[in-house]
Amino acid sequence: MPNPFRFGVQCGHADDAAAWTELARKAEDLGFSTLTMGDHLDAQFAPTVGLTAAAAATTSLRVGALTYANDYRHPVVLAKEAATLDVLSGGRLELGVGAGWMTTDYEQAGIALDRPGVRIARLAEALTVLRALFADGPVDVDGDHYTVRGLEGTPKPVQRPHPPILIGGGGRRILELAAREADIVGINFNLHGGRIDASVGPDGTAEHTAEKIGWVRAAAGDRFDALELQVRIHLAVVTDDRQALAEQLAPAFGLTPEAALASPHSLAGTVDQIVDDLVEQRDRFGISYIGISADSIDAMAPVVARLAGT
Repeated sequence: MPNPFRFGVQCGHADDAAAWTELARKAEDLGFSTLTMGDHLDAQFAPTVGLTAAAAATTSLRVGALTYANDYRHPVVLAKEAATLDVLSGGRLELGVGAGWMTTDYEQAGIALDRPGVRIARLAEALTVLRALFADGPVDVDGDHYTVRGLEGTPKPVQRPHPPILIGGGGRRILELAAREADIVGINFNLHGGRIDASVGPDGTAEHTAEKIGWVRAAAGDRFDALELQVRIHLAVVTDDRQALAEQLAPAFGLTPEAALASPHSLAGTVDQIVDDLVEQRDRFGISYIGISADSIDAMAPVVARLAGT
């Protein structure tokens, strides 16, 4: 039995507080499950503050980072921020955490960008710290990256044993970690180059997606059926002529029009075509949690109305 569809809207900033809370309320009213924010050092709001404001302006909308960069904050600090947000939102946090990837963030802030294996190992250890602090009792961790001595995590999150953990990525090691440790696995492009440009497009094909989900399935073992699979849609356009749109835009992403239309990271066509595509992709891949950008919220509203919760 597949997981029911749910939809998230990703946004990093707004013109002012009124516009931000209006977006959150609009997402809730339209049936979106979640408002998510990235975690970068560019022109965006700080995620914990932005998510707290969005939660305060709504009653049922879930909020989450997509994703907190582990290298930017110690897991002891993140545990307190996340648990506090879960308490203040009445248990509506989805805790997305990642190993960090955007080269410009590291360069401009003077943060050392370790090789992927080190960053992923550090993330794995951070997850141990986070889970321990969400649980009851004092925490002692003596790891390669973190040392915690007799610290009791407070407050405790409303969601027990902890808020749902989302880990996403496009490389094998991060997806295998997600398969073992996360509740929600985000299937993404492989961003080993540290930026999003035309070079990542070919990694987002249906064939590469199937390969990535195969890695997740093998690493998850018996827990695979309990996982929720998520994908970020980077292009969502309602149009009566999706073939023409694909022919116009696909070359910029290093894809053929056919590959672009088949990619789980893009949606184009009439509302009926997009609905059919999402159902087909869920049947094929098991992907049921769809994340779109805020600039597509109106275009995708009829799709959300048709599919959310089904």
